[in-house]
Amino acid sequence: MKYRVAVLGAGSWGTALAQVLAENGHDVRLWGHRQSQIDEINQQHTNQKYLPDYHLSMSIRGFSELEQAVQDIDALLFVIPTRAIRSVAQEVVTKLNTKPVIIHASKGLEQETHKRISEILLEEIPSDKRQSIAVLSGPSHAEEVANHDITTITAASTDQKTASFVQKLFMNHYFRIYTNPDVIGVEMGAALKNIIALGAGAIHGLGFGDNAKAAIMTRGLAEISRLGVAMGANPLTFIGLSGVGDLIVTCTSIHSRNWRAGNLLGKGHELSEVLENMGMVVEGVHTTKAAKELAQQVGVDMPITQTIYEVLYENKNVQIAAREIMLRDGKKENEFSRLIF
Repeated sequence: MKYRVAVLGAGSWGTALAQVLAENGHDVRLWGHRQSQIDEINQQHTNQKYLPDYHLSMSIRGFSELEQAVQDIDALLFVIPTRAIRSVAQEVVTKLNTKPVIIHASKGLEQETHKRISEILLEEIPSDKRQSIAVLSGPSHAEEVANHDITTITAASTDQKTASFVQKLFMNHYFRIYTNPDVIGVEMGAALKNIIALGAGAIHGLGFGDNAKAAIMTRGLAEISRLGVAMGANPLTFIGLSGVGDLIVTCTSIHSRNWRAGNLLGKGHELSEVLENMGMVVEGVHTTKAAKELAQQVGVDMPITQTIYEVLYENKNVQIAAREIMLRDGKKENEFSRLIF
C-alpha cells in the first residue's frame, strides 16, 4: 500500500530514510529550511553536502515550506537535531490537516528538561492532531543505507499496531525492522551511545589500541544501562539493536560524526574548532551535559559520562582525564547482570 510521508530534515539520515521510503513505493516529501538545498533535491536529485555522489529517487519531492510538505499525509517523520524538535513540532501542529502517525529518528535528550524526544512530541502535538508515536533507531549509517548495505534497526512504540505500521513502511530486502514496545530503552540507548562514541573517538585520537576501545564500549554500555533502567527502561533492550548494536556501529566507524569529533579532541583540537569544522550537529556534545545532569538528579553513577563532560565543558586535558578514570577505586563488574535478573 502506498502512503504519503513527510520527512522533516534533509540531512544525511533524513535523506537516506526518504530514499528507503521512495524505493518502497511511497509518496515522499522531504522538508528542509535551505531553499538552495531543496532546489538541488528537486532539480539535480542529489544532496551533495550530506550524501555526496549519490542520486536520489526522482519521486522524492523537496519542500522548504512546511505547510506544503505536511498536507494530506499519513505519516510524519522527524529527522532533525534534538534542539529543534520542540520548535518544529510547535510549528507543524498548526499546519496539519490529517492525523498522521508520528515517527522520529533523531537521537538525543533535550537540554534543561532532559526529556526524551517522544516526550517532547507528546507534549507539543495533541492527540487530536496525531495517531500514536513511534521511534526508529538502531545501528545505521546513512551512507551505508544509501548504498543498500544490509541494515537492521528497531521501530519502538507503546502501541503495537503503530510499531507494525512503521515496520511495514520501511522494511525491504536491505533494510530490516524489528518492533519493540520499550520506547524509553530505545530512546535512551540511542541518545547515550553518542557520549560513549565521543570517548571512543578520543581513545583512538590519543593513540590507544583495541584493548582501550573494548573497555570504553563495554563500560559505556554499563553506564547506558544503569541510567536507562533508572528511567524505566527494560534492561534487555540494551543488549539489542538499540543498545549494544548502535553502540558498536557508532564507536567504531569513521562515518560517525561523534566518533570523528572525539578523535579530533583526542588529537588535541579545541572543541570549538572541532564543532566548526564538522559541518553537522554532533549530538553527543549536548547529550553529555543533559545526561550528566540527569544522572546526578536520579543518583546514577556515570564516570565515563562525567569524564567526557569535564573534557567538553571544563576544558580538562584529555590525557589527564583518561589517566584519572583508570585510577578510580576498584569496582565489581556484574552490575549489569543485576539489572537483568
